[in-house]
Amino acid sequence: MSDFKHSTFKYSTDWTLVGVDFTSAPSRRKPITVARGVLDSPLSAGPGGAIRVLEVERCPDWAAFDGQLNRPGPWVGAFDLPFGLPRTLVQTLGWPENWREMIDLYTQLSRDEIRARFRSFCADRPVGHRFAHRATDGPARSSPSMKWVNPPVAFMLHAGVPRLLAAGVTLPGLQAGDPDRIALEAYPALVARACVGKQSYKSDAAQGATGPRRAAREAILESLERGAYGFDGRPVILPLGMREQLVDEPGADRLDAVLALVLAAWALTRRATNWGLPSDMDPLEGWIVGA
Repeated sequence: MSDFKHSTFKYSTDWTLVGVDFTSAPSRRKPITVARGVLDSPLSAGPGGAIRVLEVERCPDWAAFDGQLNRPGPWVGAFDLPFGLPRTLVQTLGWPENWREMIDLYTQLSRDEIRARFRSFCADRPVGHRFAHRATDGPARSSPSMKWVNPPVAFMLHAGVPRLLAAGVTLPGLQAGDPDRIALEAYPALVARACVGKQSYKSDAAQGATGPRRAAREAILESLERGAYGFDGRPVILPLGMREQLVDEPGADRLDAVLALVLAAWALTRRATNWGLPSDMDPLEGWIVGA
């Protein structure tokens, strides 16, 4: 169901921008949240034009999310879930070092099996270095993709990547598919930190709905609207009424979807250079766009 829609206007590109705040167990209480928008000209790296958010949609179940993935392109989407596992972990477990083969094996495992194998891996490592990290975790300052709690990103990979593959989209550097439907790994906190530093801006817990977090969401939106956040610094234009919803939502699902959409816009201007991904990206681990 769509929360907001922007009024009709002309824009410079046929490409739709998509930002996805993902959960491995979608429900009406905690749906997958999808922001959609467009990028004004010029379609090149650097400042200029604006990012226009058109709508935010909620996917309370897998059927709704699969429907989003199968919408015709051209679109480029930034998805807040990991696309790969650390090479060190894969090698230690004796899993295939080919990305697609590794994903196929991984998705055949149950979540209980994943948890048990990852716990065993961690138990054999020194305190303070239990989890293995991908190369992208350093510059992104992201959680290790093998983490199964707080947040359970290992299960997000387990639930999300097979659906991207089933939809036949392209995952640059990892899997070829429809060239008009591009999926990139994103981390909305990259943009949030560029706005407010390490200040906390969200919490799903009831006690997390605090004044300081609300003020942080307000500050993030002010930075987005002014184009004062790096990542080319294009002003973000929201539909009438959406701003209040983004500020008032303690869990910031809608805001995270918009932040991911900003990264999709950054990537679109770098379409000719592999969507801004590094040329030496590990083809097993993947990379967080913009990191």
